[in-house]
Amino acid sequence: MNKQVERNYLEINSVNDLIDKNNVSDRYSIEFLKKPDFQINKFFYKNVGKKHNWVDRLIWTEKQWIEYVSDKKVKTYILKDNNEFAGYFELIFHKDENEVEIAYLGLLEEYLNLKLGSYILSTAIKKSFILNPKRVWVHTCSLDHKNALNNYISRGMKIFKKEIITI
Repeated sequence: MNKQVERNYLEINSVNDLIDKNNVSDRYSIEFLKKPDFQINKFFYKNVGKKHNWVDRLIWTEKQWIEYVSDKKVKTYILKDNNEFAGYFELIFHKDENEVEIAYLGLLEEYLNLKLGSYILSTAIKKSFILNPKRVWVHTCSLDHKNALNNYISRGMKIFKKEIITI
């Protein structure tokens, strides 16, 4: 079965353009994963992505996961509710283009609809600009959470490309 999916690419060119949302309880924190652990990335990819047709990495071997998370260009951050996992994001620094891609970002199902998406995205954008890129970009599609596109736009990101793909 072929399905038409709308994919939007968005960017933000300065941290000053960020419409920050940081009004969450003190019980939430976002921590950089100092020691890469492919099991954590794999856990989030599978659990966040299961409702959104994230399938590309499901066939990855352990070796592929380890190589990916060990790459110095990849930074993983974990959203925690006290000490419990709640969500994550992965940033990839593309040095040649001097830009940061928000490769994956999402919340575990039990943390949806708690207004945490704006907080985790705001933090992802701020962490990206620490690397002083010319832009931070992301792509989202019509299979992602229903509020994803609006969240990106509400944080100050602008659509720079749209396409329809068939999956």
